[in-house]
Amino acid sequence: MATTKYIKPTESELEILQILWTKNFATVRDVHEELTKTKEAGYTTTLKLMQIMHEKGLVKRDDSMRTHVYQPAVNKERTQKHMLNKMIDTLFGGSPTQLVIQALGDGEHRATDEELEKIQQMLDNLKNNK
Repeated sequence: MATTKYIKPTESELEILQILWTKNFATVRDVHEELTKTKEAGYTTTLKLMQIMHEKGLVKRDDSMRTHVYQPAVNKERTQKHMLNKMIDTLFGGSPTQLVIQALGDGEHRATDEELEKIQQMLDNLKNNK
């Protein structure tokens, strides 16, 4: 059975993938306009990044028309899971507990009451399914 090699996106590639995961497909111009809402980015840099991402297999490109249309070639959930597992292993010594403690601590991304309720429900389900 062949295993699919995971291609780790860079931080800039992840920003582009986030846009494509939301839009499902987009031109370089569409992606560039979204990127410039939150940071400075040159159009040619965006274009080159997306070309590299196509070569790496992170995005698919439809070049049947004059303007190329890109779509994600990697699954969002699979990418999140892989990167999270890598982060748990490298930053938290393999401890998901340490990750959760850090994430729910006094950081700048505090969980809302609604998110804490969802987390509690998940914990309850995990306990009940053991």
